[in-house]
Amino acid sequence: VRSINNTIEILEKNRESTILVIDDLMFMRKQLQKILEVRNYNVLLAENAADALEKLENSMINAIVLDMELPDMHGLELLAKMKEIDEYCHIPVLIVSATNDPEIVRKALKTGALDFINKPFNIEEFTLKIDLSVEANRKYVESLCSQKMLSEYKEAIDANSYVTKTDLNGIITYANELFCDLSGYTEKELVGSSHSIVRHPDVPSSVFKGMWKTIQEKKIWRGILKNRKKNAEAYYVKSMVKPILDVNGNIIEYIAIRTDITELESYKQLLEENLNISNNNLRYLQQYENAIDEFVAVIKTNNSGVITYVNENFLELSGYLENDLLGKKCSMLRAANHIRQGDCDTIAQKLVNKEKVSILFENIAKNGTSYYVDTKIYPFIDEKNNIQEHLHLMYDVTEIVNLHEELENTQKEIIYTMGEVGESRSQETGNHVKRVTEYSKLLAHLVGLGEKNANLLYGASPMHDIGKVGIPDSILKKPGKLTDEEWQVMREHSEIGFNILKNSKRSILKTAAIVSYMHHEKWDGSGYPQGISGESIHIFGRITAIADVFDALGSDRCYKKAWELDKIIALFKAEKGKHFDPKLVDLFLDNLDDFLVIRDKFK
Repeated sequence: VRSINNTIEILEKNRESTILVIDDLMFMRKQLQKILEVRNYNVLLAENAADALEKLENSMINAIVLDMELPDMHGLELLAKMKEIDEYCHIPVLIVSATNDPEIVRKALKTGALDFINKPFNIEEFTLKIDLSVEANRKYVESLCSQKMLSEYKEAIDANSYVTKTDLNGIITYANELFCDLSGYTEKELVGSSHSIVRHPDVPSSVFKGMWKTIQEKKIWRGILKNRKKNAEAYYVKSMVKPILDVNGNIIEYIAIRTDITELESYKQLLEENLNISNNNLRYLQQYENAIDEFVAVIKTNNSGVITYVNENFLELSGYLENDLLGKKCSMLRAANHIRQGDCDTIAQKLVNKEKVSILFENIAKNGTSYYVDTKIYPFIDEKNNIQEHLHLMYDVTEIVNLHEELENTQKEIIYTMGEVGESRSQETGNHVKRVTEYSKLLAHLVGLGEKNANLLYGASPMHDIGKVGIPDSILKKPGKLTDEEWQVMREHSEIGFNILKNSKRSILKTAAIVSYMHHEKWDGSGYPQGISGESIHIFGRITAIADVFDALGSDRCYKKAWELDKIIALFKAEKGKHFDPKLVDLFLDNLDDFLVIRDKFK
């Protein structure tokens, strides 16, 4: 029953996918259409290249079945043309042809075809490969959509924390708890209303017209707004409104992120009303106004870093009482990593040099929990150019930092899953990906790359074999020895993976591109795809090479049984300075027990 339900679920899902069949023979088009429609696929038919390109332009295609002999263009030429167009290059192409010319097969696979089936074909084989092609395309598109949405939301959330979202007509569809508290309205009162519900009559309508015009042009609007609470009290927010785009560049909603600067505005007004502004203290006042322009939690310290003042916002944020802090060094607030890295000493020196300091602090609250504050520290200078005190102005970004971490973990999960896709096609388990990831991180630490680079490699290494998605099953899963021609095709997976990842601006994906490209290079220059040697091979590639080979040798594969540990160690000793970086081999063998712990943990 479970198997039947699973089959029904797959067939229903197939209704979402469209296959384009390109063949000059009508009977063949109809035959393929009938086979595919039995699997519930939507089918489009094209009898020549021009017809095929037109249907590609006007339809969402999930896979292509292509014949070689077309009346207006050879199939190879059409394949190359499609792979050159960004919108079509990711669509899997399955060649179905009567030709037995191995050169045609090789060129087709090299040009970008996913697989090649000779006519007459086995229907079961054909439908299986179509199913795999469509599933690969579906996962690729889902990954693109996820990364696009994560990127869009991350850019918006980076700024502040009082959040609302609206539909294309400006109607509120979401308001977070902080915004509800700030405005005095409940979520139920806000959702379904326009933002005019919080609009203050003092703000001219031209401001909102300008905002609307900007965001409809897919640009970010920034500015300071005076709003009105439910109880009619005024409050000020520093706002950013950003249009959120889907993968096709269409606006799907708007998100507004705000910082509450009511206290700052009130503070500036108080200064203007109560301070004796003379020529002597005007310069001091200007520094004060500039300093408090953005942040709300405040402490003051003397030239020795001793706390002399704290405001209520900081006390609430940290959980301390005023008497707990006055007369104490501000370093008592900091997490151990700041002390360990010498941040406090560096800041003290900059302040002596009369420099303004900007830093993200991890502080420890009275109850022992961490909170994060985006901090500016200003040395206040009198008319004699002497430093009188230091003003620390802070904005609580704990929620944003935690969200950053959650988004980064989500991105890593997507990357890990994509890595598993590559491995599963070659019938290797997801634990191969996990073990290589853990081995790489351990070796990065041992060689002294530091925490940041070790974590970067840890996040990227699951993608080391992502290029295998472009290698035909007939080669990838062949149980016997590959022919020279098949081996050349197999070697292309390094470059395929690099080309998939190389244009990303994300550091983790750029690192993955390096790993994919270089983990088959050898220390003596006999590797591929570039044949570079020694330290010309990026350290990430050299590390992943050892991790990948160690795990591959110790695992069963479709073409071999796992090696015994003694035999693996003997190979690494023999290949030290040939295949592998000799320094890395020594570190690996000297710490072999730690690697075996990982191997046994993720069997």
